[in-house]
Amino acid sequence: MSYPAGAGRRSEEVALGALPRYQEIAGELRAAIYRGEYQPGDNLPQRVDLMNRYGVSKETVSKVYRVLEAEGLVQATRKSGTRVRRHPERLQLTRERTAYRDEIGYFFDLSAQHWRALGPVEINRAPAPGEIARLLDISPGTEVVIRDRVMGDPDTGRVFQLTASYLPADLVDELPVLESVDTGPGGIYDRIEEAGHGPLTWYERLSARAATAREVKLLALAPGVPVQRIVRTSTDPRGKVCEINAISLSAELHEIGYPIERHPSARPST
Repeated sequence: MSYPAGAGRRSEEVALGALPRYQEIAGELRAAIYRGEYQPGDNLPQRVDLMNRYGVSKETVSKVYRVLEAEGLVQATRKSGTRVRRHPERLQLTRERTAYRDEIGYFFDLSAQHWRALGPVEINRAPAPGEIARLLDISPGTEVVIRDRVMGDPDTGRVFQLTASYLPADLVDELPVLESVDTGPGGIYDRIEEAGHGPLTWYERLSARAATAREVKLLALAPGVPVQRIVRTSTDPRGKVCEINAISLSAELHEIGYPIERHPSARPST
């Protein structure tokens, strides 16, 4: 196989179907971090050491560190070099597949029951994002009412989740209170049910994706940390989707667990 002029050292060349050399090296260091060979707070080898070990250029080594930093595994500092990041202790949210109610209204996480809005709800009308439009069974770009809240610990002010409620415009036109900052006792679910759209039923989807710039800022995410997404659909007895609730959480800070119930068919063997 021939290589174009200027392709660099032989060790940095990429055969057809192979990974670029910097990705191979990043993979080896990533695996070493996962094995515990580099503990949180440890420095990775200096750039010159990696250049000599792998016979690659300074630019290739720089790409290696950029990959690991983008994944949230390491953090570069001017004086201390590149260190393995210290990850916070995870908080477990237990999704019990149950809707609860307290003096404020419905809630879905016992472990997050004490979280409150850390500022006023932001309300605006905007085109529905593709995922939301699909779940609401409307055309992408159709106007919806969005209620944005930043949720967290009211005692410390620490932000734990971002929550956005997407409401069909025709439902809000029917119930203008849904576009108010204060929707009254019980919140929007009580207003929707009182208007004849109850009892509501809920369905949740869990996924993950790269964080947006807004999520990085408000959730104080390190580079490369994704968000966990909980998207809950509220449906009335006639099958109309009345609201989509989209929650974003730091995937580094939270893990989601739930109890598993034994089905009658899952009888013990003895």
